[in-house]
Amino acid sequence: MWETDSLWFEVAITSMVIALGHILLGHFEERTPRVRKLVKYLLSLIVVIGLSLYFGRTVAFTVYALLFIPVLYIHIVMLPRKGINGWTGEPKSKYYEYRGWDKDIFKSEEQNK
Repeated sequence: MWETDSLWFEVAITSMVIALGHILLGHFEERTPRVRKLVKYLLSLIVVIGLSLYFGRTVAFTVYALLFIPVLYIHIVMLPRKGINGWTGEPKSKYYEYRGWDKDIFKSEEQNK
């Protein structure tokens, strides 16, 4: 019943990692367009499944794990250098400036009134 020798295992693991990332670190992506988040998820699936098909599951998950190194570097090294907490993304004004987002999140709502 529970077999892991199909590509659905890769889909499940990749989906769980992306879901946990959005749950735990989604506050870093609050202003990112939904389309970009969807493309990131689909691209992750394509890379993991493609590598698994052509090079094996071990290679696929090794490459997937190695992709976390830049993420850790950004959160542990780069953000603190800019005066931003790597876990909470605070202060928001510095983080928004770092990402190139508009710091005044209420401006568009006030203009629509």
